[in-house]
Amino acid sequence: MKIAIIKYNAGNIMSVDYALQRFGIEACITPDHDEIRAADKVIFPGVGEASTTMQYLKEHGLDQLIPSLKQPVLGICLGLQLMCAHSEENNTPCLGIFKEKVKRFTPKAGEEYITKVPHMGWNSIDNYRTDLFKDLKTGQFVYFVHSYYAATGADTAAVCDYITPFSAALQKDNFYATQFHPEKSGTVGAQILENFIAL
Repeated sequence: MKIAIIKYNAGNIMSVDYALQRFGIEACITPDHDEIRAADKVIFPGVGEASTTMQYLKEHGLDQLIPSLKQPVLGICLGLQLMCAHSEENNTPCLGIFKEKVKRFTPKAGEEYITKVPHMGWNSIDNYRTDLFKDLKTGQFVYFVHSYYAATGADTAAVCDYITPFSAALQKDNFYATQFHPEKSGTVGAQILENFIAL
């Protein structure tokens, strides 16, 4: 099986690669359009800022390539946000694969010291609606690091509640995405990656 990890100006690519190596998979880390199209599966990870990253994707034609892919695609963290319609982070139009919009967490008045931003650490997820969560019990804990979130909507495939309920995962057709980091989420994250590989 050939898995391509899209190489672009965002962090976290190597930790995803290391996670795949634990399954015996040597992923191809590449920006090359032909290699990405030829892969059996594609992973679009990322840690960074929405507007500069979208600009980079446009300059390299990846903004057109990613939505056109036909094989299973998994976005992670910033990857999920960029696959949405729009991000409040610097008022950024995104790829539009998912209809959901990305907003910044705003703690409720008087709770700023209780619910800090960024949302960082382990939190539970439920309301699964995708094969990514096959054989996982509801309420599993996964690892998050983010200040922006995708609102819940038609494409929501799992929900987390931090300040407000938000999309912990999204899925539409062959496109899957997680706001949390499966590569940093222990055995639960490993199961999610294994489920993606098995799609």
